[in-house]
Order: sequence, then structure tokens, then C-alpha cells
Amino acid sequence: MADKILDLKQSLWAAADKLRNNMSPADYKYVVLGLIFLKYISDAFDEQYSKAEAEGFDPEDRDFYTADNVFWVPKEARWKHIQASAKQSTIGVVIDAAMDAVEKDNPALKGVLPRNYARESLDKRRLGELVDLFSNIKLHDGDSEKDLLGEIYEYFIGMFADAEGKRGGEFFTPKSIVELLVQMLEPGKGRIYDPCCGSGGMFAYSENFVKEHAGRIGDIAVYGQESNDATYKLARMNMAIRGIDADIRYGDTLHSDQHKDLKADYIIANPPFNISDWGAELLQNDIRFKYGVPPNGNANFAWVQHFIHHLSAKGTAGFVLANGSMSSQSSGEGDIRQRIIEADLVDAIVALPGQLFFNTGIPACLWFISRDRANRSGKTFFVDAREMGELVTRRNKELSGEEIALIAEKYRQFKTADKAYVDEPGFVKVATTAEIAENDYVLTPGRYVGFAAEEEDSEVFEEKMQRLTAELGEQFAAGAELEKEIRANLKKIGYEF
Repeated sequence: MADKILDLKQSLWAAADKLRNNMSPADYKYVVLGLIFLKYISDAFDEQYSKAEAEGFDPEDRDFYTADNVFWVPKEARWKHIQASAKQSTIGVVIDAAMDAVEKDNPALKGVLPRNYARESLDKRRLGELVDLFSNIKLHDGDSEKDLLGEIYEYFIGMFADAEGKRGGEFFTPKSIVELLVQMLEPGKGRIYDPCCGSGGMFAYSENFVKEHAGRIGDIAVYGQESNDATYKLARMNMAIRGIDADIRYGDTLHSDQHKDLKADYIIANPPFNISDWGAELLQNDIRFKYGVPPNGNANFAWVQHFIHHLSAKGTAGFVLANGSMSSQSSGEGDIRQRIIEADLVDAIVALPGQLFFNTGIPACLWFISRDRANRSGKTFFVDAREMGELVTRRNKELSGEEIALIAEKYRQFKTADKAYVDEPGFVKVATTAEIAENDYVLTPGRYVGFAAEEEDSEVFEEKMQRLTAELGEQFAAGAELEKEIRANLKKIGYEF
């Protein structure tokens, strides 16, 4: 089943990408993702419509839809109406009108849906072909459809990120990194917060984790913020497709925190790396910067302290940062890191392999900050995963499911004080705060995990040298015999040297 879904996603992407013509991926993604969203809400509406008819209710009664958290779709926005116009030159006008109508009748979507399908630069023939393409997704069994369209939406976001290269990473965190964060955090009941949420991928995978572990989605509350207006809209659509009731707000998190009073049980984030000139001079007395005002040349520790500020008394944060955050001593960053370590907040550090990101070659790591460390106070769990991952394209690696599960299990053992936990040289190590202090409060895992143990060579040196020289002599003899054979063959055809 999983292979069939992957084949469907890949074939849909290949077909949609062919229709792109000369449009940039950055512009085209809003065209495609907007249509996927419109198709999703229309299909969900059609299913509810059939249910109303079967149960003897008026299928045009809006209350029957809102009662089951189904978006009301007016007639001019229903997919059948749009598909009927796919071959007409007015298809762009029809889609724009549909987006307007959906927003008008669903206040929760106000200002979220993409427009401008009628613009002259958008090839209407290809737009119509795109409508026909998505018309072929025919699944009408409730949650399966929602899950499939959610997967297609997320898959397309990832493919657009890959196509856009550096710019793509602004709205998308690669799947294997998100999965590792989620598997290590193990979100359950409580409040989940991402203050730089991009297109909402962290929330989507957190939802999957809760479902897979017999939890209920109603047990979690989702909060987010995003500073890029277009990306904020992608996130809102992503959440709507998945049926996640998320409180995602627009704005610059560091300078206009839209969730000031929030104390989250889980924070999961991938803030922008090494942002300079971020306006530190305007936040000199900010309540969040308890451990020191970060330098204007780098916002990394502004983000770290923002996460700490928003953690509940038992909360844990897992987030991505550039490797420099683990060791930088410049402009007071070392002092801030030291105070955070001495406050007994640093639960784990994971050094990641290179080539995981679409948008940057900067080496990255994962930080885990926790306020609930009663059974592991004064200890930090280090993982060196730099040799993990495998190439899935010429440019990018992914962590495998087995690698993610291995790291997550080791972290679980550390968190629960499981007697099964043991340090593994070259891979994982639990270090004390005293050891970290001896290393000048540098958190680079390589300083602590050491090197993997090499297999002991029990062969006596003299015997080993005799064996190796004998093998080498055999290889030389074979090489000489081959050379003679090649010379003889060349001589037969008139070449001699």
C-alpha cells in the first residue's frame, strides 16, 4: 500500500511538473497547492453531502457540515463546477471566484487561499490540464482521503523545496529531520508550539506520531507563528487539509511574539540559521533573554532563549541549529551557552550528517532543552550521527527509519534511566555537567563520545607479515602472467612494445 501511495505521489508530481512550462517553482507551488486544497475541501464536502442525503437531511444545510468540522463549499467552488470549466479560457477566473467564495463562507480561511489564477502570464490550457490531473484522485472514504491528500500536499511541498534549492528551505524542513525530532520528543497530551513553523510540517508529523501511538488528536493543542506571509498561508492550508485545529499567527516571532503567554509542553522548531542584523538593539531588556542578550551578529541564542521562555514546567524543546551554536565563544555566545548549561536545561545534543538540507550546506545539530530533568539532573546525552544517512539524490541525504529509531530509543533509555542504556564509543555518551565544564562548555558531541572501538587484532605480527607478503607475491605473479598474455595478444595483431 505504501509503495502504491509513493507511486501515486511521484506520478502526480511528474505530471504536474510537466505542466509548469516556464513558471518558477516558487510561483508554481501556490498554483498547485491551492488546487490540491480546493480539491480536498470539495471532496470532503461531497462525502458529507452524500451522508446528508442518506440520513434524510437537507444536503444544502450548512449546519450539517460545520457540526462535523467540514468546510462549507458553495456551488461555484465545488470541484465538479471547476472541472466542467477546465477546457475553457475562463478557467482562471472560475478558480479565483471559487477561492473568494470559500473564504467568504468560511471565516477561518479568510486571507489564506491563493488568488490570481486569472493572470495573463498563467497558461490557461496548462491550468486546465492541472485541474484534470487532480480530478483523477478519487478516494471517498473519509480519513483515508484526508491522509492521502495531506501526504500529497506535504510531498509536493518537499519537491518544491528541492526545486527551489536555497529558497526552498525557508518553508520546509526535510522529513527525516522532522521525524527524528518528533520520535525523540514523543509528543502526547498537551500544547505543541513552533514559533517559526514554515509550512507546518512539524505539526503534521507530530499528529502522525500521536495517532500511531494510540493517542487522540484532541489531546493536543497546536500553536505556531510564521513571519513569511506566503508561507504562513501554506501552513494554514496544510493544517486545514489535515483537520488540525491550529492557532497559527503571522508575524516576526522575535520582535512581535503572538503567543506571549503560552507555556508549551512541546516545542519543535527549525529557526533560520545564523541570522545577522536581527534587531538585538531593540530587545536589550527583553524578558526572554534571561541568560544574556544575544549579539546582533547572530540570532541563534535569541531563538534558544525564546524556546526556553515558552516551556512549561515539565516542557521539552527539540530544535535545529547550526553547529556553531555548540562551540561559538564570540560576542558573548559562549557565556550564554554556559549559563544555560549551568541552569541544568540541556538534555541532549545530536550532531547531524551533512547534506540533509535543501537550502544550506551549513553543518547542523539538534538541541533538546528540558525543564523536567529530575532523574537525570547534571547529565547531558550526546549523539554523534555524522556518519549516518544515505544519499537519496545527488545532493541530499536522508536518515533511515532504522537510524532514527536507534537514536530515539537510546534517548528514551537515557530519559527513563533504563538500565539497558550503555554508552557506545563513537556514537552515544552521557556526560556530566562537570565534564562539559572541563571542555569550556562546548557541546560538540565528538568531544564526548570518543572513537568507536576497533576490532582487536589477535594475529601475531610475524605470522601476519608472512601471510600478507605471501598474498602479495601471488598477486605479483598473477599480474606478471597477465602482462605476458596481453603482450602476446597484441603481437598477434601487429602491435609490440
